[in-house]
Amino acid sequence: MTEERLQETGLQSAARPHDHLVNRDMILAKAKELADILGNSGEVQIFRRAEEKIRNHQRIQQLIAAMKKKQKEIVAFESLKNQKMIAQIEAELQELQEELDGIPIVTEFQQSQVEINELLQMVITAIRDTVAEKVNVEEGKSTSVSSCSD
Repeated sequence: MTEERLQETGLQSAARPHDHLVNRDMILAKAKELADILGNSGEVQIFRRAEEKIRNHQRIQQLIAAMKKKQKEIVAFESLKNQKMIAQIEAELQELQEELDGIPIVTEFQQSQVEINELLQMVITAIRDTVAEKVNVEEGKSTSVSSCSD
């Protein structure tokens, strides 16, 4: 990258002392900026609203508490090797899960999680592809590095 291009992008020349520290700080600042953008996205806003509704929904909280209790019971009966009780508790746990899944806000929350994960995956892919394009990551070398066999 030329000095002029480095200045345009806000990056400093690799020849300058402590450049790695400046670039690291810049990268972290850009990451924070990206996190702020993502945190204010529609997907995250929907997620937060759904999360708040779930936190304040009495029946959902009861179901979650009951499911946690059942999971602990399964662990206890596994240590006792009591397959009959494990099967019975797993069936009860499945019923609780089905009731939980039948509550619309739970479905909305789960969908919002999927959308946030897709958004994050898109960001990760974009960063990976951009870095790979600039640095030739797949080939394991930088565009400005010469071959050792020269």
